[in-house]
Amino acid sequence: MKKLLLGDEAIAQGAIDAGLSGVYAYPGTPSTEITEYIQLSPVAKERNLHRRWATNEKTAMEQALGMSFMGKRAMVCMKHVGLNVCADPFVNSAMTGTNGGLVVLVADDPSMHSSQNEQDSRFYGKFAMIPTFEPSNQQEAYDMMAVAFDYSEKVHLPVLMRLTTRLAHSRAVVEIADRPREENALNYDAKASDWVLLPAFARKRNEIVTGQQAQLEQDAVGSPFNQYVDGPDHRLGVIASGIAFNYLNECFPSGCPYPVLHVAQYPLPKKLVNRLTEACDSVLIIEEGQPFIEEMVRGVMPRNATILGRLSGELPRTGELTPDAVRAAFGLPAPENYAPCEDVTPRPPALCKGCGHRDVYTALNEVLLDYPNARVFGDIGCYTLGFMPPYKAIHSCVDMGASIGMAKGAADAGLWPAVAVIGDSTFTHSGMTCLLDAINENANITVIISDNLTTGMTGGQDSAGTNKFEAICRGLGVPEDHLRVVVPVPKNMPEITKIIREEIEYQGTSVIIPRRECVQTFQRHLKQKRLKEGKK
Repeated sequence: MKKLLLGDEAIAQGAIDAGLSGVYAYPGTPSTEITEYIQLSPVAKERNLHRRWATNEKTAMEQALGMSFMGKRAMVCMKHVGLNVCADPFVNSAMTGTNGGLVVLVADDPSMHSSQNEQDSRFYGKFAMIPTFEPSNQQEAYDMMAVAFDYSEKVHLPVLMRLTTRLAHSRAVVEIADRPREENALNYDAKASDWVLLPAFARKRNEIVTGQQAQLEQDAVGSPFNQYVDGPDHRLGVIASGIAFNYLNECFPSGCPYPVLHVAQYPLPKKLVNRLTEACDSVLIIEEGQPFIEEMVRGVMPRNATILGRLSGELPRTGELTPDAVRAAFGLPAPENYAPCEDVTPRPPALCKGCGHRDVYTALNEVLLDYPNARVFGDIGCYTLGFMPPYKAIHSCVDMGASIGMAKGAADAGLWPAVAVIGDSTFTHSGMTCLLDAINENANITVIISDNLTTGMTGGQDSAGTNKFEAICRGLGVPEDHLRVVVPVPKNMPEITKIIREEIEYQGTSVIIPRRECVQTFQRHLKQKRLKEGKK
């Protein structure tokens, strides 16, 4: 059977067909479509596979570990910065090992299309001593899922699967299985001495995992995904991984004249790399992201060959690779280019018309005109666009949940007023703990939880705290008199500005919750309602 699938969708279909029992994820571009595809899958519905969004990536990883503990196959999905959030359970999952297969899917974002940095998740796999798979196309992404789950159960380790934006969000025809594999049965054989990471037990597991590394590397040498293809011209050899292997093929549609090592499974297969470096005068390393392979080759391989790549300047040091950049590295002529259309004017992103965040920033800016030393600490979400004209309303945006912590730290330093602006989904993801710190010290900050009843930036997924924020804040200890809810619409502007001013003047921690549904999800729900009524 053939399907036209995004890379994300190929991953999702591959997981279902490999006998998945649960997906755990927090939405984040470019990984979001994996979980959404599983949520809509008829097989997932029929089997009642777990497919609800988690509050954050750490909780997702821990829940997936619990499913693996019981012998079932689980997958965790996130974007690269989400791996930072779940680093604690991720790294420790190598120490516990797995019972059922566990795949940690991470979608990296070179060129930072929708991210704060360009980090390369392959470093995490090496750091945690966990095998890593990196598909180069949609078919390979699909095929790798079954192999990854099988391999996880064979070596009793999680498997890290790495995608990048271009593969995650491009489509290709994929040959899929006629029927999915059955789910694993419940398995009560997980040994407590492996899963209870007391130092005495963890030291034993550390010896085992460290001792496995040589076999993992040997498995990578024999992997069907790691292929050495000889070529007639040995003046140059090529190591290509991930989607960069596609770019190499685009440069040489009739076949590459140089020996090529395609790397798709790690640890790095040094035996194959040695073969290439010994046979060639120079080796060009083409990889998407940071110079992960290049640094290892430079550091540990015999210096028989000159190593070329991102570090030597043949390829750009930062940003997403392109077929043109790879062509230039080979000294090939650039393809014909066309000048940009002069009729198309670049337009920066902006908050949607009718968005409640607009009214929040309008009111906040009006009040802060009277406080020239005020600083507003922003967070990750649609409302980050409050930095852009015409609002220019926030002064920082670092990571999920940082707004409240930074506001508290700035207040500790003597700033007044210190204001934090955070979204509903981000608040439950990482903001609640910072708010508890602020309450425990009665920090002089004003926290605005701009609640649009959804996870808006990634397409309108469910938000974990919907209809619970007042209860959460009361439970954390926000004084009832300083927990205020408003509806951000223009007619309520006098009330909103009055409340913001009052809470800024209050000497302690206060929370304001402007609440109005995201205009995009509102329109979607309205359309669904009309369709439903029309059917009746």
